[in-house]
Amino acid sequence: MKTRQLGAKGFDVSEVGLGCWQLGADWGSGVARDIGLEILTTAATHGVSFFDTADVYGAGRSEDMIGQFLKHWDGAPIRVATKFGRGPDVYPDGYSEDALRRGVEASRERLGVEALDLVQLHCIPTEVMRQGEIFDWLRKLQDEGAIRHFGASVETVEEGLICLEQEGLLSLQVIFNLFRQKLVTELLPQAAARGVGIIVRLPLASGVLSGKFNAQTTFDAKDHRNYNRDGAAFNVGETFSGLPFEKAVELAEALKGMRPEGMTLAKMAQRWILDHPAVSTIIPGASAPDQILRNAAASDVTPLPKALHEELAAFYAAEIKDHIRGAY
Repeated sequence: MKTRQLGAKGFDVSEVGLGCWQLGADWGSGVARDIGLEILTTAATHGVSFFDTADVYGAGRSEDMIGQFLKHWDGAPIRVATKFGRGPDVYPDGYSEDALRRGVEASRERLGVEALDLVQLHCIPTEVMRQGEIFDWLRKLQDEGAIRHFGASVETVEEGLICLEQEGLLSLQVIFNLFRQKLVTELLPQAAARGVGIIVRLPLASGVLSGKFNAQTTFDAKDHRNYNRDGAAFNVGETFSGLPFEKAVELAEALKGMRPEGMTLAKMAQRWILDHPAVSTIIPGASAPDQILRNAAASDVTPLPKALHEELAAFYAAEIKDHIRGAY
């Protein structure tokens, strides 16, 4: 597993991290605690040194499970990023310094750490980002030693650019994949110029870029790929990157024809992201330990040829971008 530095003033992270929403049993079938701990152990054993979670994943269940794992892990250091801002006590208009302090303290307790490595604002309203006061509160917590770094998870390029104006911002977490290429020219260069690291969520577009789905694939009623496929519950861009499911499957099939010989669609999709130097890490989820091994292998894949990058960019422009729904 190769590593990169998260931002100009951050810490080293594995190129492939682990998204830990599934440990919270939200937005799909949750994993049992013993399987969750096995997933975390398998990831850490195979060089995955960056876990991404949030206080609302299972109302703290994900953080608690990671904290339980960290108590017994004696291998290479693991960096944990969590998030604040989507809890029912604050979203969408209840943000205050006291609420942030309570949230940070609760996350520290569940994770069992003295200071949080990275706290990210969790897709909070654009206007709250624009007002900027919440970043002042984060800087206070950083000065006090409760958090080491802060960043923001955003839905749109506009929100990313707003956050980039904030002094001390370490990272942006974004949706970026073969279906969501606008960031290549509109956000990544600006982030790199400011020394802000990029954490990529949904690198496989809710799994459709694994190439394993077809138009008849169904999902559990509790899975966001069922109930949010058209944005009924939250931003549609978080599910299949905003594409209608049938169209996403059709496009994934077309992308299979562009793969280098012997490469899976998933590996091409993840390698494509890692080929962008502004990216620090990708954070695919995993509901079983064997998925960790497949995802981690993307770090060892040879960079894609320039001609393929050009072909994929042209395909996005001609076939994909006009079908994307939701904030972008």
